[in-house]
Amino acid sequence: MKWKISLGAAIGLPLAAGLLIMMAFSVAAAVAESEVEVYTMGDTTGDWGYPSPYAHYVRGPGIVRMSLIFDTLVWKDDEGRVPALAESWVMEDDDVFLFNLHKGVTWHDGEPFDADDIVFCIDYYKEHPYPLVDSNIIDHAEKLDEYTVRLYLSNPYAPFLDQVAGTLPILPEHIWKDVDDPADFIEDDALIGTGPYTLEDYDKVQGTYQYRAYEDYYLGSPSVKEIRYIKISTSYAAAALMQGAVNAAEIQPEMIDPLRQSGFEILTLPEHMSIYKLMINHRSDPLSDKRFRQALAYAIDRQKLVDITARGYGLAGSPGFIPSDNAWYNPEVDDYYPHDVQKARDLLREMGYDGRDIELLIVGGRVTDERISELIKEDLESIGINVVLRTMDSNTIDSKVKAWDFDLALNSHGGLVGDPNILAFLTTSWDHFNSARYLEDDELTDVLEAQVAEMDEDARGDLIDRAQVLYAEDVPSLPLYYPDSFVAHDGQVNLYYTWSGIALGTPTALGNKLSFVGV
Repeated sequence: MKWKISLGAAIGLPLAAGLLIMMAFSVAAAVAESEVEVYTMGDTTGDWGYPSPYAHYVRGPGIVRMSLIFDTLVWKDDEGRVPALAESWVMEDDDVFLFNLHKGVTWHDGEPFDADDIVFCIDYYKEHPYPLVDSNIIDHAEKLDEYTVRLYLSNPYAPFLDQVAGTLPILPEHIWKDVDDPADFIEDDALIGTGPYTLEDYDKVQGTYQYRAYEDYYLGSPSVKEIRYIKISTSYAAAALMQGAVNAAEIQPEMIDPLRQSGFEILTLPEHMSIYKLMINHRSDPLSDKRFRQALAYAIDRQKLVDITARGYGLAGSPGFIPSDNAWYNPEVDDYYPHDVQKARDLLREMGYDGRDIELLIVGGRVTDERISELIKEDLESIGINVVLRTMDSNTIDSKVKAWDFDLALNSHGGLVGDPNILAFLTTSWDHFNSARYLEDDELTDVLEAQVAEMDEDARGDLIDRAQVLYAEDVPSLPLYYPDSFVAHDGQVNLYYTWSGIALGTPTALGNKLSFVGV
Protein backbone atom coordinates (compact mmCIF):
# COMPACT_ATOMS: atom_id res chain seq x y z
CA MET A 1 0.00 0.00 0.00
CA LYS A 2 1.23 3.46 -0.89
CA TRP A 3 0.02 6.77 0.43
CA LYS A 4 1.28 10.31 0.43
CA ILE A 5 0.84 13.07 2.98
CA SER A 6 2.00 16.64 2.52
CA LEU A 7 2.28 18.49 5.80
CA GLY A 8 1.77 21.72 3.92
CA ALA A 9 -1.46 20.82 2.33
CA ALA A 10 -7.97 18.35 4.55
CA ILE A 11 -33.39 7.65 11.19
CA GLY A 12 -33.22 5.59 13.15
CA LEU A 13 -36.90 5.24 14.04
CA PRO A 14 -37.79 5.05 17.73
CA LEU A 15 -37.65 1.46 18.93
CA ALA A 16 -40.28 -0.50 20.85
CA ALA A 17 -39.17 -2.55 23.84
CA GLY A 18 -38.66 -6.19 22.98
CA LEU A 19 -38.45 -5.47 19.24
CA LEU A 20 -36.71 -8.27 17.37
CA ILE A 21 -34.87 -7.38 14.22
CA MET A 22 -33.56 -10.35 12.26
CA MET A 23 -31.80 -9.21 9.14
CA ALA A 24 -31.32 -11.56 6.21
CA PHE A 25 -27.93 -11.95 4.65
CA SER A 26 -28.78 -9.85 1.61
CA VAL A 27 -28.34 -6.43 0.12
CA ALA A 28 -31.27 -4.96 -1.78
CA ALA A 29 -29.36 -2.49 -3.91
CA ALA A 30 -26.50 -4.55 -5.26
CA VAL A 31 -24.03 -3.67 -7.95
CA ALA A 32 -24.34 -4.13 -11.68
CA GLU A 33 -24.31 -7.65 -13.13
CA SER A 34 -20.72 -7.61 -14.40
CA GLU A 35 -17.44 -6.57 -12.86
CA VAL A 36 -16.10 -3.02 -13.18
CA GLU A 37 -12.33 -2.73 -13.15
CA VAL A 38 -12.03 0.98 -12.26
CA TYR A 39 -14.73 3.37 -11.08
CA THR A 40 -13.91 7.07 -10.64
CA MET A 41 -15.94 9.66 -8.76
CA GLY A 42 -15.42 13.41 -8.78
CA ASP A 43 -15.30 15.53 -5.64
CA THR A 44 -15.13 19.31 -5.53
CA THR A 45 -13.08 19.47 -2.31
CA GLY A 46 -10.68 16.57 -2.77
CA ASP A 47 -8.91 15.92 0.51
CA TRP A 48 -11.03 14.64 3.39
CA GLY A 49 -8.20 13.38 5.53
CA TYR A 50 -6.35 10.12 6.02
CA PRO A 51 -9.15 7.52 6.03
CA SER A 52 -8.54 5.93 9.41
CA PRO A 53 -11.20 6.23 12.16
CA TYR A 54 -9.27 8.91 14.01
CA ALA A 55 -7.65 10.83 11.14
CA HIS A 56 -10.45 11.41 8.62
CA TYR A 57 -12.12 14.81 8.69
CA VAL A 58 -15.33 14.74 10.70
CA ARG A 59 -17.48 15.83 7.80
CA GLY A 60 -19.59 13.50 5.68
CA PRO A 61 -17.15 12.74 2.85
CA GLY A 62 -14.44 11.96 5.41
CA ILE A 63 -16.73 9.37 6.98
CA VAL A 64 -17.45 7.87 3.55
CA ARG A 65 -13.75 7.57 2.66
CA MET A 66 -13.13 5.74 5.95
CA SER A 67 -16.21 3.51 5.69
CA LEU A 68 -14.91 1.76 2.58
CA ILE A 69 -12.18 0.28 4.81
CA PHE A 70 -13.90 -0.10 8.20
CA ASP A 71 -17.23 -1.75 8.92
CA THR A 72 -19.78 -1.12 11.65
CA LEU A 73 -22.14 -3.56 13.34
CA VAL A 74 -25.07 -2.34 11.24
CA TRP A 75 -25.21 -0.57 7.85
CA LYS A 76 -27.87 0.86 5.52
CA ASP A 77 -28.74 0.60 1.84
CA ASP A 78 -31.38 2.55 -0.07
CA GLU A 79 -34.27 0.88 1.77
CA GLY A 80 -33.19 0.55 5.39
CA ARG A 81 -30.83 -1.18 7.79
CA VAL A 82 -28.91 -4.24 6.61
CA PRO A 83 -26.37 -6.57 8.24
CA ALA A 84 -22.74 -5.59 8.48
CA LEU A 85 -20.50 -7.21 11.11
CA ALA A 86 -23.70 -8.20 12.91
CA GLU A 87 -25.84 -10.60 10.88
CA SER A 88 -28.80 -10.09 13.25
CA TRP A 89 -29.66 -8.21 16.43
CA VAL A 90 -32.35 -7.96 19.06
CA MET A 91 -33.28 -5.22 21.50
CA GLU A 92 -33.74 -7.18 24.72
CA ASP A 93 -34.68 -4.12 26.75
CA ASP A 94 -34.75 -0.36 26.27
CA ASP A 95 -31.05 -0.27 27.13
CA VAL A 96 -29.77 -3.74 26.13
CA PHE A 97 -28.94 -4.99 22.63
CA LEU A 98 -27.78 -8.46 21.61
CA PHE A 99 -25.73 -8.83 18.42
CA ASN A 100 -25.08 -12.09 16.56
CA LEU A 101 -21.88 -11.60 14.59
CA HIS A 102 -21.02 -12.86 11.14
CA LYS A 103 -18.76 -15.90 11.21
CA GLY A 104 -15.69 -16.28 9.02
CA VAL A 105 -14.91 -12.55 8.86
CA THR A 106 -11.24 -11.66 8.52
CA TRP A 107 -9.32 -8.46 8.92
CA HIS A 108 -7.36 -7.25 5.91
CA ASP A 109 -4.20 -8.83 7.34
CA GLY A 110 -5.90 -12.23 7.51
CA GLU A 111 -6.50 -12.31 11.27
CA PRO A 112 -9.98 -13.52 12.32
CA PHE A 113 -12.63 -11.13 13.64
CA ASP A 114 -14.74 -12.13 16.66
CA ALA A 115 -16.57 -10.81 19.72
CA ASP A 116 -13.31 -9.93 21.47
CA ASP A 117 -12.80 -7.14 18.93
CA ILE A 118 -16.20 -5.65 19.79
CA VAL A 119 -15.55 -5.73 23.54
CA PHE A 120 -12.12 -4.20 22.96
CA CYS A 121 -13.59 -1.40 20.80
CA ILE A 122 -16.15 -0.37 23.38
CA ASP A 123 -13.44 -0.11 26.04
CA TYR A 124 -11.02 1.62 23.66
CA TYR A 125 -13.55 4.23 22.56
CA LYS A 126 -14.27 5.08 26.19
CA GLU A 127 -10.61 5.93 26.66
CA HIS A 128 -10.16 7.43 23.18
CA PRO A 129 -13.54 8.82 22.05
CA TYR A 130 -14.47 8.64 18.39
CA PRO A 131 -15.42 12.22 17.42
CA LEU A 132 -18.84 11.36 16.00
CA VAL A 133 -20.21 9.12 18.74
CA ASP A 134 -20.68 9.88 22.43
CA SER A 135 -18.59 7.20 24.14
CA ASN A 136 -20.79 7.44 27.25
CA ILE A 137 -23.84 5.97 25.46
CA ILE A 138 -22.58 2.39 25.92
CA ASP A 139 -21.89 1.38 29.50
CA HIS A 140 -20.11 -1.86 28.67
CA ALA A 141 -19.96 -4.85 26.34
CA GLU A 142 -20.29 -8.48 27.34
CA LYS A 143 -18.95 -11.39 25.27
CA LEU A 144 -21.37 -14.34 25.40
CA ASP A 145 -19.41 -16.53 23.01
CA GLU A 146 -17.05 -16.08 20.07
CA TYR A 147 -19.77 -14.64 17.83
CA THR A 148 -22.30 -13.18 20.27
CA VAL A 149 -22.00 -9.94 22.18
CA ARG A 150 -24.39 -7.98 24.37
CA LEU A 151 -24.15 -4.17 24.64
CA TYR A 152 -25.50 -2.47 27.76
CA LEU A 153 -26.38 1.21 27.34
CA SER A 154 -25.95 3.77 30.08
CA ASN A 155 -29.55 4.87 29.44
CA PRO A 156 -32.20 4.18 26.82
CA TYR A 157 -31.06 5.76 23.55
CA ALA A 158 -33.67 5.89 20.77
CA PRO A 159 -31.30 6.37 17.80
CA PHE A 160 -28.81 3.71 18.95
CA LEU A 161 -28.90 1.50 15.85
CA ASP A 162 -28.08 4.30 13.40
CA GLN A 163 -26.06 6.73 15.47
CA VAL A 164 -23.93 4.21 17.36
CA ALA A 165 -24.16 0.68 15.94
CA GLY A 166 -24.29 2.05 12.40
CA THR A 167 -21.63 4.73 12.86
CA LEU A 168 -18.92 3.43 15.22
CA PRO A 169 -16.10 1.84 13.14
CA ILE A 170 -14.91 -1.50 14.52
CA LEU A 171 -11.15 -1.75 15.13
CA PRO A 172 -8.91 -4.83 15.28
CA GLU A 173 -7.81 -5.46 18.85
CA HIS A 174 -4.53 -7.05 17.81
CA ILE A 175 -3.42 -3.75 16.25
CA TRP A 176 -5.04 -0.97 18.27
CA LYS A 177 -4.42 -2.42 21.74
CA ASP A 178 -0.91 -0.93 21.62
CA VAL A 179 -1.93 2.46 20.17
CA ASP A 180 -1.89 5.18 22.82
CA ASP A 181 -2.35 8.18 20.52
CA PRO A 182 -4.85 7.17 17.82
CA ALA A 183 -5.00 10.60 16.16
CA ASP A 184 -1.31 10.35 15.27
CA PHE A 185 -1.48 6.70 14.23
CA ILE A 186 -1.16 6.98 10.43
CA GLU A 187 0.90 3.92 9.64
CA ASP A 188 -0.25 1.25 7.21
CA ASP A 189 -1.66 -0.85 10.06
CA ALA A 190 -4.05 2.00 10.92
CA LEU A 191 -5.96 1.09 7.76
CA ILE A 192 -6.55 -2.60 8.47
CA GLY A 193 -10.29 -3.11 8.70
CA THR A 194 -12.92 -5.63 7.67
CA GLY A 195 -14.43 -3.47 4.90
CA PRO A 196 -14.67 -4.27 1.19
CA TYR A 197 -11.65 -2.13 0.24
CA THR A 198 -8.07 -1.43 1.21
CA LEU A 199 -6.31 1.85 0.53
CA GLU A 200 -3.91 1.70 -2.38
CA ASP A 201 -2.96 5.38 -2.56
CA TYR A 202 -3.82 8.68 -0.89
CA ASP A 203 -2.46 12.04 -2.04
CA LYS A 204 -3.36 14.80 0.39
CA VAL A 205 -2.14 17.61 -1.86
CA GLN A 206 -3.99 16.42 -4.97
CA GLY A 207 -7.00 15.30 -2.95
CA THR A 208 -7.10 11.84 -4.52
CA TYR A 209 -7.92 8.40 -3.11
CA GLN A 210 -7.41 4.98 -4.67
CA TYR A 211 -8.93 1.81 -3.18
CA ARG A 212 -8.41 -1.85 -4.09
CA ALA A 213 -11.09 -4.53 -3.58
CA TYR A 214 -10.60 -6.93 -0.66
CA GLU A 215 -11.44 -10.20 -2.36
CA ASP A 216 -12.19 -12.05 0.89
CA TYR A 217 -14.88 -9.61 1.99
CA TYR A 218 -17.47 -11.51 3.99
CA LEU A 219 -20.43 -10.04 2.04
CA GLY A 220 -18.88 -11.17 -1.23
CA SER A 221 -16.01 -10.13 -3.44
CA PRO A 222 -16.57 -6.52 -4.57
CA SER A 223 -17.73 -6.24 -8.17
CA VAL A 224 -15.93 -2.92 -8.54
CA LYS A 225 -12.26 -3.82 -8.33
CA GLU A 226 -10.82 -0.34 -7.95
CA ILE A 227 -12.40 2.88 -6.69
CA ARG A 228 -10.91 6.30 -7.26
CA TYR A 229 -11.88 9.74 -6.00
CA ILE A 230 -10.40 12.72 -7.82
CA LYS A 231 -10.76 16.44 -7.28
CA ILE A 232 -12.73 18.36 -9.90
CA SER A 233 -14.28 21.82 -9.88
CA THR A 234 -18.04 22.28 -9.86
CA SER A 235 -17.90 23.99 -13.25
CA TYR A 236 -15.92 21.08 -14.76
CA ALA A 237 -18.12 18.25 -13.44
CA ALA A 238 -20.33 17.93 -16.51
CA ALA A 239 -17.37 18.07 -18.88
CA ALA A 240 -15.51 15.47 -16.82
CA LEU A 241 -18.50 13.15 -17.16
CA MET A 242 -18.82 13.77 -20.90
CA GLN A 243 -15.10 13.18 -21.46
CA GLY A 244 -15.07 9.99 -19.40
CA ALA A 245 -12.69 11.39 -16.79
CA VAL A 246 -15.18 10.39 -14.09
CA ASN A 247 -18.04 7.91 -13.94
CA ALA A 248 -20.07 9.89 -11.41
CA ALA A 249 -20.17 13.38 -9.90
CA GLU A 250 -22.49 15.87 -8.26
CA ILE A 251 -23.79 18.34 -10.82
CA GLN A 252 -25.54 21.69 -11.01
CA PRO A 253 -29.25 21.76 -11.98
CA GLU A 254 -28.68 23.34 -15.39
CA MET A 255 -26.70 20.28 -16.50
CA ILE A 256 -29.46 17.76 -15.77
CA ASP A 257 -31.13 17.85 -19.18
CA PRO A 258 -27.93 17.89 -21.31
CA LEU A 259 -26.44 14.99 -19.37
CA ARG A 260 -29.66 12.99 -19.40
CA GLN A 261 -29.90 13.49 -23.16
CA SER A 262 -26.34 12.16 -23.42
CA GLY A 263 -27.34 8.94 -21.69
CA PHE A 264 -26.33 9.65 -18.10
CA GLU A 265 -28.55 8.66 -15.21
CA ILE A 266 -29.57 11.44 -12.81
CA LEU A 267 -30.17 10.89 -9.09
CA THR A 268 -32.12 13.44 -7.06
CA LEU A 269 -31.91 13.67 -3.29
CA PRO A 270 -35.24 12.18 -2.13
CA GLU A 271 -35.62 14.60 0.78
CA HIS A 272 -33.63 17.56 1.98
CA MET A 273 -30.64 16.23 3.91
CA SER A 274 -28.26 19.22 3.67
CA ILE A 275 -28.33 22.76 4.96
CA TYR A 276 -26.76 26.16 4.51
CA LYS A 277 -26.95 27.98 7.82
CA LEU A 278 -25.58 31.04 9.53
CA MET A 279 -23.46 30.19 12.55
CA ILE A 280 -23.80 32.87 15.25
CA ASN A 281 -21.38 33.61 18.08
CA HIS A 282 -24.06 33.88 20.74
CA ARG A 283 -21.38 34.31 23.43
CA SER A 284 -20.26 37.69 22.05
CA ASP A 285 -22.03 41.04 22.29
CA PRO A 286 -24.26 42.08 20.49
CA LEU A 287 -25.00 38.60 19.14
CA SER A 288 -25.54 37.33 22.69
CA ASP A 289 -28.77 39.33 22.78
CA LYS A 290 -31.63 37.17 21.46
CA ARG A 291 -33.23 40.26 19.90
CA PHE A 292 -30.19 40.77 17.68
CA ARG A 293 -30.36 37.16 16.45
CA GLN A 294 -34.08 37.56 15.84
CA ALA A 295 -33.36 40.72 13.84
CA LEU A 296 -31.02 38.68 11.64
CA ALA A 297 -33.83 36.19 11.05
CA TYR A 298 -36.30 38.91 10.04
CA ALA A 299 -33.78 40.71 7.84
CA ILE A 300 -32.45 37.82 5.75
CA ASP A 301 -34.77 36.86 2.91
CA ARG A 302 -34.39 33.09 2.95
CA GLN A 303 -36.61 32.46 -0.05
CA LYS A 304 -34.54 34.94 -2.08
CA LEU A 305 -31.46 32.89 -1.27
CA VAL A 306 -33.16 29.81 -2.72
CA ASP A 307 -34.39 31.67 -5.80
CA ILE A 308 -31.05 33.31 -6.62
CA THR A 309 -28.22 31.16 -5.29
CA ALA A 310 -29.93 27.78 -5.77
CA ARG A 311 -31.89 28.91 -8.84
CA GLY A 312 -35.05 27.68 -7.13
CA TYR A 313 -33.68 24.19 -6.42
CA GLY A 314 -34.05 24.13 -2.68
CA LEU A 315 -36.27 24.75 0.32
CA ALA A 316 -36.21 27.90 2.45
CA GLY A 317 -34.80 27.37 5.93
CA SER A 318 -37.09 26.64 8.87
CA PRO A 319 -36.36 28.65 12.03
CA GLY A 320 -36.94 25.39 13.94
CA PHE A 321 -34.04 23.85 11.99
CA ILE A 322 -35.77 20.66 10.76
CA PRO A 323 -36.80 20.89 7.06
CA SER A 324 -40.52 21.12 6.29
CA ASP A 325 -40.45 17.90 4.23
CA ASN A 326 -39.15 15.90 7.21
CA ALA A 327 -41.60 13.64 9.05
CA TRP A 328 -40.59 15.24 12.38
CA TYR A 329 -41.22 18.84 11.21
CA ASN A 330 -43.41 21.03 13.42
CA PRO A 331 -45.60 23.34 11.26
CA GLU A 332 -46.07 25.63 14.28
CA VAL A 333 -42.81 27.35 13.31
CA ASP A 334 -44.13 28.23 9.83
CA ASP A 335 -45.03 31.76 10.91
CA TYR A 336 -41.72 32.60 12.55
CA TYR A 337 -39.64 35.36 10.94
CA PRO A 338 -41.23 36.30 7.64
CA HIS A 339 -38.96 38.71 5.76
CA ASP A 340 -39.69 41.99 7.58
CA VAL A 341 -37.12 44.78 7.39
CA GLN A 342 -39.06 47.11 9.69
CA LYS A 343 -39.43 44.47 12.39
CA ALA A 344 -35.68 43.84 12.25
CA ARG A 345 -34.94 47.57 12.58
CA ASP A 346 -37.32 47.87 15.53
CA LEU A 347 -35.54 45.05 17.39
CA LEU A 348 -32.14 46.67 16.85
CA ARG A 349 -33.47 50.03 18.01
CA GLU A 350 -35.03 48.41 21.09
CA MET A 351 -31.74 46.87 22.15
CA GLY A 352 -29.72 50.02 21.44
CA TYR A 353 -27.50 48.51 18.75
CA ASP A 354 -24.66 50.94 18.06
CA GLY A 355 -23.88 49.93 14.48
CA ARG A 356 -20.52 48.23 15.07
CA ASP A 357 -19.07 46.10 12.26
CA ILE A 358 -19.99 42.40 12.14
CA GLU A 359 -17.66 39.96 10.37
CA LEU A 360 -19.06 37.18 8.20
CA LEU A 361 -16.66 34.31 7.41
CA ILE A 362 -17.08 32.49 4.09
CA VAL A 363 -15.20 29.74 2.28
CA GLY A 364 -13.11 30.99 -0.61
CA GLY A 365 -13.43 29.52 -4.09
CA ARG A 366 -17.05 28.37 -3.78
CA VAL A 367 -19.32 30.48 -5.97
CA THR A 368 -22.48 29.58 -4.03
CA ASP A 369 -20.93 30.64 -0.72
CA GLU A 370 -19.82 33.94 -2.17
CA ARG A 371 -23.24 34.71 -3.64
CA ILE A 372 -25.05 33.76 -0.41
CA SER A 373 -22.75 36.00 1.61
CA GLU A 374 -23.26 38.93 -0.75
CA LEU A 375 -27.03 38.66 -0.44
CA ILE A 376 -26.81 38.37 3.35
CA LYS A 377 -24.58 41.44 3.43
CA GLU A 378 -27.15 43.40 1.38
CA ASP A 379 -30.03 42.35 3.63
CA LEU A 380 -28.21 43.13 6.87
CA GLU A 381 -26.90 46.48 5.68
CA SER A 382 -30.50 47.42 4.80
CA ILE A 383 -31.29 47.34 8.55
CA GLY A 384 -28.14 49.16 9.64
CA ILE A 385 -25.70 46.28 10.29
CA ASN A 386 -22.39 46.86 8.57
CA VAL A 387 -21.04 43.48 7.42
CA VAL A 388 -17.38 42.80 6.66
CA LEU A 389 -16.81 39.68 4.54
CA ARG A 390 -13.73 37.59 5.27
CA THR A 391 -12.78 34.73 2.97
CA MET A 392 -10.71 31.72 4.06
CA ASP A 393 -10.54 27.96 3.61
CA SER A 394 -13.09 25.69 5.26
CA ASN A 395 -10.67 24.13 7.76
CA THR A 396 -9.64 27.56 9.04
CA ILE A 397 -13.28 28.60 9.41
CA ASP A 398 -14.10 25.38 11.27
CA SER A 399 -11.20 26.04 13.64
CA LYS A 400 -12.20 29.65 14.24
CA VAL A 401 -15.82 28.69 14.88
CA LYS A 402 -14.78 26.00 17.35
CA ALA A 403 -12.56 28.55 19.15
CA TRP A 404 -15.41 31.13 19.20
CA ASP A 405 -13.16 33.45 17.17
CA PHE A 406 -15.89 34.76 14.86
CA ASP A 407 -19.10 36.80 14.67
CA LEU A 408 -21.02 35.08 11.87
CA ALA A 409 -19.94 32.20 9.64
CA LEU A 410 -21.58 30.61 6.63
CA ASN A 411 -21.75 26.88 7.25
CA SER A 412 -23.01 23.92 5.23
CA HIS A 413 -23.32 20.24 6.09
CA GLY A 414 -25.54 17.19 5.71
CA GLY A 415 -27.21 14.89 8.19
CA LEU A 416 -30.69 16.44 8.32
CA VAL A 417 -32.47 13.18 7.73
CA GLY A 418 -33.39 10.13 9.71
CA ASP A 419 -33.39 10.38 13.46
CA PRO A 420 -34.36 13.79 14.90
CA ASN A 421 -31.56 13.56 17.46
CA ILE A 422 -29.56 15.47 14.85
CA LEU A 423 -31.29 18.55 16.31
CA ALA A 424 -29.70 17.84 19.70
CA PHE A 425 -26.31 17.08 18.17
CA LEU A 426 -26.30 20.34 16.22
CA THR A 427 -27.58 22.43 19.13
CA THR A 428 -25.94 21.33 22.38
CA SER A 429 -22.99 19.14 21.35
CA TRP A 430 -19.92 20.92 22.64
CA ASP A 431 -17.13 19.35 20.59
CA HIS A 432 -18.25 19.81 16.99
CA PHE A 433 -17.86 22.93 14.86
CA ASN A 434 -21.22 22.29 13.14
CA SER A 435 -23.00 22.58 16.48
CA ALA A 436 -24.38 25.86 17.80
CA ARG A 437 -23.13 24.77 21.26
CA TYR A 438 -26.10 26.55 22.77
CA LEU A 439 -26.89 25.79 26.42
CA GLU A 440 -28.38 29.12 27.46
CA ASP A 441 -31.99 27.91 27.35
CA ASP A 442 -32.53 25.38 30.15
CA GLU A 443 -35.86 24.21 28.77
CA LEU A 444 -34.42 23.59 25.30
CA THR A 445 -31.50 21.67 26.78
CA ASP A 446 -33.82 19.58 28.97
CA VAL A 447 -36.17 18.78 26.09
CA LEU A 448 -33.32 17.73 23.83
CA GLU A 449 -31.92 15.50 26.56
CA ALA A 450 -35.33 13.95 27.24
CA GLN A 451 -36.22 13.13 23.63
CA VAL A 452 -33.21 10.88 23.02
CA ALA A 453 -34.24 8.58 25.89
CA GLU A 454 -37.94 8.54 24.98
CA MET A 455 -38.71 5.21 23.29
CA ASP A 456 -42.40 5.98 22.60
CA GLU A 457 -42.63 7.57 19.15
CA ASP A 458 -45.62 9.83 19.85
CA ALA A 459 -44.19 11.13 23.11
CA ARG A 460 -40.84 11.70 21.46
CA GLY A 461 -42.55 13.59 18.64
CA ASP A 462 -44.12 15.98 21.17
CA LEU A 463 -40.68 16.71 22.60
CA ILE A 464 -39.17 17.33 19.16
CA ASP A 465 -42.08 19.67 18.34
CA ARG A 466 -41.37 21.69 21.48
CA ALA A 467 -37.65 21.77 20.77
CA GLN A 468 -38.27 23.29 17.32
CA VAL A 469 -40.38 26.09 18.83
CA LEU A 470 -37.72 26.88 21.44
CA TYR A 471 -34.99 26.78 18.78
CA ALA A 472 -36.95 29.20 16.60
CA GLU A 473 -37.43 31.61 19.49
CA ASP A 474 -33.78 31.59 20.53
CA VAL A 475 -32.09 31.47 17.07
CA PRO A 476 -28.87 29.69 18.17
CA SER A 477 -28.08 29.54 14.46
CA LEU A 478 -30.16 30.58 11.47
CA PRO A 479 -31.09 27.95 8.85
CA LEU A 480 -30.89 29.66 5.46
CA TYR A 481 -32.00 26.95 3.05
CA TYR A 482 -31.83 23.25 2.24
CA PRO A 483 -30.39 22.74 -1.26
CA ASP A 484 -31.50 20.10 -3.71
CA SER A 485 -28.73 17.72 -4.71
CA PHE A 486 -28.10 15.94 -7.99
CA VAL A 487 -25.67 13.22 -9.05
CA ALA A 488 -25.05 12.13 -12.63
CA HIS A 489 -23.49 8.75 -13.38
CA ASP A 490 -22.93 6.47 -16.35
CA GLY A 491 -25.01 3.55 -15.06
CA GLN A 492 -22.15 1.07 -14.60
CA VAL A 493 -22.82 0.94 -10.86
CA ASN A 494 -26.13 1.06 -9.01
CA LEU A 495 -25.56 4.29 -7.10
CA TYR A 496 -28.24 5.53 -4.73
CA TYR A 497 -28.92 7.90 -1.85
CA THR A 498 -28.76 5.89 1.37
CA TRP A 499 -31.91 5.58 3.45
CA SER A 500 -31.57 8.26 6.17
CA GLY A 501 -28.03 9.00 4.98
CA ILE A 502 -24.74 7.16 5.49
CA ALA A 503 -23.88 6.63 9.19
CA LEU A 504 -25.15 9.72 11.04
CA GLY A 505 -26.88 10.96 7.90
CA THR A 506 -24.32 11.86 5.22
CA PRO A 507 -26.41 12.76 2.14
CA THR A 508 -24.33 11.47 -0.75
CA ALA A 509 -24.82 8.97 -3.54
CA LEU A 510 -21.06 8.80 -4.11
CA GLY A 511 -19.85 6.17 -1.72
CA ASN A 512 -22.19 3.72 -0.04
CA LYS A 513 -19.91 0.68 -0.07
CA LEU A 514 -22.80 -1.66 -0.83
CA SER A 515 -23.14 -0.02 -4.25
CA PHE A 516 -19.81 -1.59 -5.15
CA VAL A 517 -20.30 -5.03 -3.65
CA GLY A 518 -22.09 -7.82 -5.52
CA VAL A 519 -23.77 -10.39 -3.27
